Amino acid sequence: MTRQLNDWFALSPAEVQSIETRGPGPQGHLNLTDDMLRNWPSGDLFGLTQNVGMGWNPQMMGGPQFLLLSTLGGMRGENGQPIALGYHTGHWEVGLQVRAAAETITRAGGIPYAAYCSDPCDGRSQGTTGMFDSLPYRNDAAIVMRRLIRSLPTRQGVLAVATCDKGLPAAMLALAGCQDLPGVIVPGGVTLPPTDGEDTAKVQTIGARYVHGELSLEDAAAAGCRACGSPGGGCQFLGTAATAQVVAEALGMTVPHAALAPSGQAVWLDMARYSAESMMTMAANKQTLGDILTQESLSNAIAVHAACGGSTNLLLHIPAIAHAAGLQRPSVADWSAVNRRVSRFVDVLPNGPVNHPTVRMYLAGGVPEVMLHLRQLGVLHGECLTVSGQTWNEILDCWETSPRRAALRQLLSDRDGVDPDDVILPPASAKKRGLTSTVVFPQGNLCPEGSVIKATSIDPSVVGEDGVFRHTGPAKVFTSEKSAIAAIKGQGERRVESGDVLVLIGCGPLGTGMEETYQLTSALKHIPWGKHVTIVTDARFSGVSTGACIGHVGPEALAGGPLGRVQDGDSIEIVVDRNSLTGSVNLIGPEAEERLASRPLHASLAPDSRLPDDTRLWAALQQFGGGTWGGCVYDVDAIIEALERGKTPQGPQ
Repeated sequence: MTRQLNDWFALSPAEVQSIETRGPGPQGHLNLTDDMLRNWPSGDLFGLTQNVGMGWNPQMMGGPQFLLLSTLGGMRGENGQPIALGYHTGHWEVGLQVRAAAETITRAGGIPYAAYCSDPCDGRSQGTTGMFDSLPYRNDAAIVMRRLIRSLPTRQGVLAVATCDKGLPAAMLALAGCQDLPGVIVPGGVTLPPTDGEDTAKVQTIGARYVHGELSLEDAAAAGCRACGSPGGGCQFLGTAATAQVVAEALGMTVPHAALAPSGQAVWLDMARYSAESMMTMAANKQTLGDILTQESLSNAIAVHAACGGSTNLLLHIPAIAHAAGLQRPSVADWSAVNRRVSRFVDVLPNGPVNHPTVRMYLAGGVPEVMLHLRQLGVLHGECLTVSGQTWNEILDCWETSPRRAALRQLLSDRDGVDPDDVILPPASAKKRGLTSTVVFPQGNLCPEGSVIKATSIDPSVVGEDGVFRHTGPAKVFTSEKSAIAAIKGQGERRVESGDVLVLIGCGPLGTGMEETYQLTSALKHIPWGKHVTIVTDARFSGVSTGACIGHVGPEALAGGPLGRVQDGDSIEIVVDRNSLTGSVNLIGPEAEERLASRPLHASLAPDSRLPDDTRLWAALQQFGGGTWGGCVYDVDAIIEALERGKTPQGPQ
């Protein structure tokens, strides 16, 4: 019950007497030297005063200082129960890893500092205006993290603890931009699948399934309650969060066998301790992230992405990491070349065919196991150094016969009855079972700059025996995700039906901050006729999206792209060849090119009126860095040059 104002203003004599107006302050003396007082900046000296003011022993102030930077969200009690909720499970428990790392640094005589820059949840913001801030937030958070790193001038290394869709890519960007420092990423791990319930991907479709009679109200309520098998960690599928963990390890930015560890468990905490030890060793050996992040390590990351069938959102994040590190950003040709050499051989949600949860990939050997196969295929740059101080060749030589590998693979077999080689398959076995390469970049008169589809996500039953997906159908054009999901649910006059090509325009960076449209793809996946609908959009998709969904269409409609000129009833032909990794998206019919060129943009096409000003600014500035295909980054030199010369934005050169 809320207290009345008079009650709030009333203080008891005991409460008044308990208020102190002076404090004794820390006792003892700082171990200052003549050189420190003469030559240190006043900020460094005042920092020591602040440290003892917070309770640090003044006699232990001489050790090396390290920054623990995390995406911690919410507030946990000592018993693990929530005092204040986080936005998502992924950042809920990472404070435990921060603590484990801090204690490791302290025991070694170092001084740990902790700072936080939390992150949103793409699952929570699906279908809401919160999604307008999702992708721009990555850039904002990376800027804040870099400012936090630079704001502690005495730090000798940075440990970044992060997990999910935007926080982890932001942390990777931040550290990649600090190449003169030792830096280590600590992935926050994954949540467990429920003993009895749906995974966190499928559970996001309860609304659509209920509307179509596929799920009762009672079953929907139960499914919505049971999806998280443990309180912390990223989702159980290889979406953007899990793929980002895998990519961080493949880049060499984590210790080996770090990605996808089960959150809150002993191996997860010990990984944080080992990461802290590795960071301190890097500092002692004067190794930095500049030694780790190279064109070759970037190539390794793309190969691992292909082997896993990772989220297409990493096509935005990997180029951005490369840009932050001063490396050449991968082109469409680079992505295609790697995917032609490396077919998918990991069977994890959402790619199938069995759809194992991510924790099983960890137990089956995780990234080191994938790397073993890549080395055997001759596509691994094994000489690349990692933050452990060893190269990948040295790591894999040790991993192959390690007790850790044997014990965890045996645990997976004993506990879940799963053969580890059915999760991370030997490539020859994967090929026999029909697993194919992942990413295709269709072009055509509707996407002259390109588009992307995860070809492995297309339902096999609609793919021809020759491995080619073909769909020609009438366009149904929507200028908002809200109207599109209503049509899928059969609400209103316009309804999406089997055979349609759903064209969603105005949802790129300039329209909605390039929102993620998972609720569309997830709804279609769990509706019987949904596999016979193709989506074409300038928006992006969740890493767990499945179906014939083509995104990242460029140029986006609001930048004058031809997709913005499509009309209801237009005949659109889509071809995706999963063998040659080629594809096309074309308006067809008499004089198709001329019709597109002569039409005005769709009458309802406009930026969403609710688009925040800071997202509008991000959308405008990222065009100067190459736009979507350049990673949606800020190319500061290009922006300044354009401001000075009045130039218009240009694509990547």
